[in-house]
Amino acid sequence: MFTGIIEEIGEITAIVPSGDGWRLTVRAAKAAHDAVHGESIAVSGVCLTVVDSSPDTFTVDVMKQTLNVSALATAAVGTAVNIEKAMPVGARLGGHIVQGHVDGTGVVIDVRPGDQWSVLRVSLPADLAPLVVDKGSISIDGISLTVSAVSDAGAESHWLEVSLIPETLVATTLGRRVIGDRVNLETDILARHVERLLAFRAAPEGGSR
Repeated sequence: MFTGIIEEIGEITAIVPSGDGWRLTVRAAKAAHDAVHGESIAVSGVCLTVVDSSPDTFTVDVMKQTLNVSALATAAVGTAVNIEKAMPVGARLGGHIVQGHVDGTGVVIDVRPGDQWSVLRVSLPADLAPLVVDKGSISIDGISLTVSAVSDAGAESHWLEVSLIPETLVATTLGRRVIGDRVNLETDILARHVERLLAFRAAPEGGSR
């Protein structure tokens, strides 16, 4: 479990094909110095398991399913990534509950810089649009953010906007994002549970299994 509060920006240093997936090595000194085999680390919002580590790097396996649904598939050696270690029991929940289970990806379609902040508009897949609400929580590349605007329910294409404070622009990779960049999206787990409950209520009784 994560909170969406990024601890450092890491850099991918190696990508090695492994079966139908990848073995990924990331340079991230804070996360790596006490990383242990089997622990979970979120890499730009994707929960991955450590299989090896050194004083300043850690290595993880990325399976094909993860590459299919996340923006990690477009990563290369040198790509900057957001790093967060799993939340310890008893810690403050500074962001919101983030599982590291990416729902899908969006594309940056507008960047509007301001004097003290920047507004990012990101496209939303149609199946995720109902799960995103104004003033609700969203994880973009593993960062816990508050939605500042959303497209209308009847819109032809869907999007969300987030307003980024200077700290977020400096401490995460979102400050480097430009139009056309693909980002990982994880919606609020509570919204996903509500959608599932409503689907069961709408289903006819005695439906096929």
